[in-house]
Amino acid sequence: MPKARLSGAEATMLATLYCRALDARSPRPILGDTLAVAALREIEFDPADTGVRRGDHVTIALRGRFLDSWTRDFLAGHPEATVLHLGCGLDSRVHRVDPGPGVRWYDVDRPAVIDLKRGLYPARDGYELVAASVTDPAWLEEVPADRPVLVVAEGLTMYLEEAEGRALFRRVVDRFPSGRFVFDGFSRRGVRMQWANRIVRKAGATLHWGIDGCAELETIAPGLRCTASESVFDDPGYTELGRGYRTLAAVARRLPVMRRMSVYYRLDF
Repeated sequence: MPKARLSGAEATMLATLYCRALDARSPRPILGDTLAVAALREIEFDPADTGVRRGDHVTIALRGRFLDSWTRDFLAGHPEATVLHLGCGLDSRVHRVDPGPGVRWYDVDRPAVIDLKRGLYPARDGYELVAASVTDPAWLEEVPADRPVLVVAEGLTMYLEEAEGRALFRRVVDRFPSGRFVFDGFSRRGVRMQWANRIVRKAGATLHWGIDGCAELETIAPGLRCTASESVFDDPGYTELGRGYRTLAAVARRLPVMRRMSVYYRLDF
């Protein structure tokens, strides 16, 4: 059984995996990621070290389901595409989405993460693991640029320095003929309030890049258009939850600062 020796931003992926497993084991799963349950059995770590509290798995599952839906939407219109799953962590998204044979899918994360991930999930045609920092330009040069690209980044952008993140986005836009980014981002206020994020604190991680709306993102590269910007609290999945979560979402939707603290973005080029 491999021991998870991760720290900082890398360690937060254990919390995410744990939350997905908790959701899959629940009576009414939201994401239903049964592969997360199997993967968790293969890793030696203490759940108490993740900082996950009761109920945290709900928001993680909703986030995963939302970005899965945007991923499927793009691939439905682009059956021959390249997918770059950046900061993939121990996520089994490629297996949940189950893309068709015309899709090339790359999971990209630091070597320590990819080493841990190998063997946890089954191999499949058209699927590659890339052991590199997402901000290192070298790995992208090895990816063929002959198809539209979908970039999926869940729980990643806020851990990047703003200059690094903007440069990464520009490289993708410059390299591919067309494509889309789907990701979640924190506002600047959300980044400033990282002291209240128990999972981030327990991992010893630091948040950096705060995004305050589409206008900022559209300045990254010519031709980059923000086609959707949705608060996580607008996710219709909150209506499926218990009274406490429904109340939280209703209150957040009425407070602009809170409503825009965590946002799903979709950028096209």
